[in-house]
Amino acid sequence: MGVAVPILTREEVRAFYDRFGSKQDTQEFYQDPTTTDLIRHARFEDACAVFEFGCGTGRFAARLLAHHLPPHCRYLGVDISSTMVRLARQRLSPWCDRAEVHLCDGSTRLDNADSSYDRFVSNYVLDLLSESDIHSLLNEAHRLLREDGLLCLASLTRGETFLSSFVSWSWQCIHSVRPKILGGCRPIELRKFLPAEKWQVGYRNVVKKFGITSEVLVALALAGLDQKSAKVSG
Repeated sequence: MGVAVPILTREEVRAFYDRFGSKQDTQEFYQDPTTTDLIRHARFEDACAVFEFGCGTGRFAARLLAHHLPPHCRYLGVDISSTMVRLARQRLSPWCDRAEVHLCDGSTRLDNADSSYDRFVSNYVLDLLSESDIHSLLNEAHRLLREDGLLCLASLTRGETFLSSFVSWSWQCIHSVRPKILGGCRPIELRKFLPAEKWQVGYRNVVKKFGITSEVLVALALAGLDQKSAKVSG
């Protein structure tokens, strides 16, 4: 029987990121190369509606709105932290006519209508959820995505080189004792949460920066191969 992984409660996550605030952007040194790779393969230029679960300070959304999303595309981001929501709303104010940011309770059950988005994004969020919550959130992502819609994820993952393996092992050791120090995040493998009967993975990559390893994944939500086109950017 495996060792239970300590997971922060939603209240603990909210309290941490309310305090962390704009310091979230200091992690750009390893997150930006990862999200750049995600952008290259998620065809955001074709999107009409984007949903982001865990939008943080709005840095990723601002980048999409400024450089990659077409002018008609609408964006909705949600976050559990009121600090993050305030910062994201400020950052996205130039696009207030088509971009919204809402405070959520952290639940992986979403109120949005079926098939209402063609991109579902979550960057560095699944790695702080329990496995059951990850499965629940991805089920909701599947429900929210339209035909040909893409799931777009980035997460901490396990290292593959000597340095990155040592860093991820050290990270896991700290997380197993004091997950609050790391904001609840730990290395995971995104691909194992995507059953082949529901998702077609079109792109997966591992990005290493300063010993920190991240996984990038883009997948098509399937409603049966006879019902959905398998158009995923490679």
